[in-house]
Amino acid sequence: MTSFASKTFCRVERVCRHLPVALNTFLVFSITGEVSYLVLVEAPLEADQKKTEWSAWWKVVHLLAQYFMLGNICWNALLFVKTSPSIKGVFLGGEGVGQGWRYCYTCETHTPPRCSHCYDCKVCVLRRDHHCVFFGQCVGFRNYRYFLSCLLFMWSGLLYATLMNAEVFIVILKEGVTVHSVLLLLIPWIMLVSGQVSARAFAFAFIADTCVVGFLLVSAFFFFHLFLMFRGQTTREWYSSRRPYSLGLLGNMRHTLGLRWYLCWLCPLIPSPLPGDGISFQVTGSLEPAR
Repeated sequence: MTSFASKTFCRVERVCRHLPVALNTFLVFSITGEVSYLVLVEAPLEADQKKTEWSAWWKVVHLLAQYFMLGNICWNALLFVKTSPSIKGVFLGGEGVGQGWRYCYTCETHTPPRCSHCYDCKVCVLRRDHHCVFFGQCVGFRNYRYFLSCLLFMWSGLLYATLMNAEVFIVILKEGVTVHSVLLLLIPWIMLVSGQVSARAFAFAFIADTCVVGFLLVSAFFFFHLFLMFRGQTTREWYSSRRPYSLGLLGNMRHTLGLRWYLCWLCPLIPSPLPGDGISFQVTGSLEPAR
């Protein structure tokens, strides 16, 4: 009985762990599909502009921009998940063990500075920033570039989608701010279940709301991590006024995004080797790496 309960709990835990990833994937592709529909069918808004040559080019440019952002979001997310930031396969012993190192009783090994144990991933992570519940993996030394690039394109994509959906809000509120229009914007699910709106109106209202809420949330995460990158800190270090690992603006960007920091954000396939090994870090004012 205990074994059955344990297996059931493990299965539920695995499903719950992957649920945020599945939900995010569904929302990303739903927003992309809705915005594509707006570009192809609803825009341009004026009837006499729909058959012009400029209208065709306008749609092509918008679709290319849209799928460029979608491709970068998906590819960065995939590389982020596939790139392990843990200490697995990394030699941590030898003469390198010194000041700032700690012993992890769970992993049964000494760990370097800025490394900490994640109880969700069940392993120590090099330069651990935080455990991202939306991807089900820790953000660390090796995959921080993909995480930040994914946030960048999610932010720009949601900004684009919000602007494209501005017409949806205009159409809903065209007859004035009524109880019906306000409820459709705030609680579209209840309006659909109660039969007050059609499935099409619900889909547009729900995705438009999702774009606005998602844009605000992603903006908070994105600009917070930009702030941390510029300061040379992790989320676990940001509350401290001390910045012993800050190497200046360019140095911090180079150590986070790699040697090609000025290009790597354009495409995750652009190689950008990270300086250092994630074990030792140069302390401000010191010529030698701190161990």
